[in-house]
Amino acid sequence: MDEHQDRPEPNSPTSGAHRARLTQDYQVHDVVRDVMSPCPRMLSPDATVQEAAELMRREDIGDVLVMADDHRRLVGILTDRDIVVRALAEGRGPAQTRIGDVCSQDVVTIHPDESVGTALRIMREHAIRRVPVADDREVLGMLTIGDIAVERDSRTALADISAAQPNT
Repeated sequence: MDEHQDRPEPNSPTSGAHRARLTQDYQVHDVVRDVMSPCPRMLSPDATVQEAAELMRREDIGDVLVMADDHRRLVGILTDRDIVVRALAEGRGPAQTRIGDVCSQDVVTIHPDESVGTALRIMREHAIRRVPVADDREVLGMLTIGDIAVERDSRTALADISAAQPNT
């Protein structure tokens, strides 16, 4: 049996060299602060799923940060997927369900001065498409895969999709 049989080709999308190259492009010049979307939308854990969904529609966003203690402490993130999977699919009424009960609570954050390459590694390791940007005192923004795609090469299909106007 060939000992290299299970290894991906050196330049295939699953190879370590390919993955390193994808994140390496960002490590020298691009920092999270320059790519993130500032001023993320925030709601308290007591807000309802309906309030969060209305905010997401109005602001054309797919996530809301869940903040406690007068928006000083990040306790979760609610995504449009959380609403569908953890509320609606479970038969919970949007007007009665608190977002604190259905949000993702183990939130990974990144510092604004970290490289975009580091952010991509974190996203890959945790299988997430967005990460809140926070310093030692406060949440400053949100970094999404779409933000990175638009910044890296605005001519790609992912960048086009990420920058497109919402369907109405």
